[in-house]
Amino acid sequence: MTTEIQMVDLKGQYQKIKQEVNAGIQEVIESTTFIKGGKVTDFQHHLENYLGVKHVIPVGNGTDALQIALMALGLKPGDEVLTPTFTFIATAEVVALLGLTPVLVDVDFGTFNISIEALKKAITPKTKAIIPVHLFGQHADMDAILEIARAHNLFVIEDACQSIGAIYTFADGTKGQSGCMGHIGCTSFFPSKNLGCYGDGGAIFTNDDALAVKMRAVANHGMEVRYYHDYVGVNSRLDSIQAAVLDVKLKYLDSYIQKRQQVATAYDQAFSRYDQLIIPGRNPSSTHVFHQYTLKLKELDRVALQKHLQAKGIPSMVYYPVPLHMQKAYLNDRYRKGDFPVAEQLSACVLSLPIHTEMDEEQIQYITNNLIAFL
Repeated sequence: MTTEIQMVDLKGQYQKIKQEVNAGIQEVIESTTFIKGGKVTDFQHHLENYLGVKHVIPVGNGTDALQIALMALGLKPGDEVLTPTFTFIATAEVVALLGLTPVLVDVDFGTFNISIEALKKAITPKTKAIIPVHLFGQHADMDAILEIARAHNLFVIEDACQSIGAIYTFADGTKGQSGCMGHIGCTSFFPSKNLGCYGDGGAIFTNDDALAVKMRAVANHGMEVRYYHDYVGVNSRLDSIQAAVLDVKLKYLDSYIQKRQQVATAYDQAFSRYDQLIIPGRNPSSTHVFHQYTLKLKELDRVALQKHLQAKGIPSMVYYPVPLHMQKAYLNDRYRKGDFPVAEQLSACVLSLPIHTEMDEEQIQYITNNLIAFL
């Protein structure tokens, strides 16, 4: 290979937008508006327009976004929040941190997203909210989730940290942007995300005016008016330099998504004829923005395959090797090994390959040829 293969090539991406990014950062430095206002307000409004949502609340990171969302809903200790067991820890982490009860739910083998049948069975009189995670870049079944939420009077907080830009088509033909269909949506701008900054960052979305006011206050030490604290709050904000970077990259988000989709299509075509490789399933109601391209391995030694790829200069990652119910910090008498068979199976067989905006045909061919050679 003439160029090093990376899971995400942020440097290559930066080179193409370098002048715009540098100009935006320089503008922040010269303005000395480092916190709030300026570039943060510009980015907020531009993202609201992109998503078609009434309120975007920029915050410090995606985990903060989830925590602030829960804090604004007025839930009480012991209230149950349903979330998938096959995901990144943040969803359960913020629930537990607030003294709420995370109730874990198995997932769908095809799409990796929360199982609707398992979700229905997990509801109790203590259930107050659902956090569906739109994992790897496509939506969970929002028709069913919103119907369940209405029937049981539950809040829906979408974890859109991996799916910004994905579009959901409801059964009636209307469309929804990721994070903008439930009561609240949350996203992360971690550098490797499809829309990523050059540090930490996140945002909250809502169409509810009252919730927006409260979440802005909670994110700002509980203040609506300076030095008057109406709520117990936190200090979480997106800084102006990160907003400047994001405002540039937002203009290219759709093209970034299209490039990732092209890479995924090439992978699909290369791998779909091999029984040992199960390509990512698709929710027909959702576009897929491919934050990750994740294969399921069938009767293959994952460790040996990773070593083979690494020897060829091809990185790979396992997202996620341990489901939440088996994590040491979340071991619970209510769960036993085997209670979530799909999540446990996925944790043992998934493998994510490089996918990003700078991949060229030579890199894709090199990756696919070397993986197939292992078979």
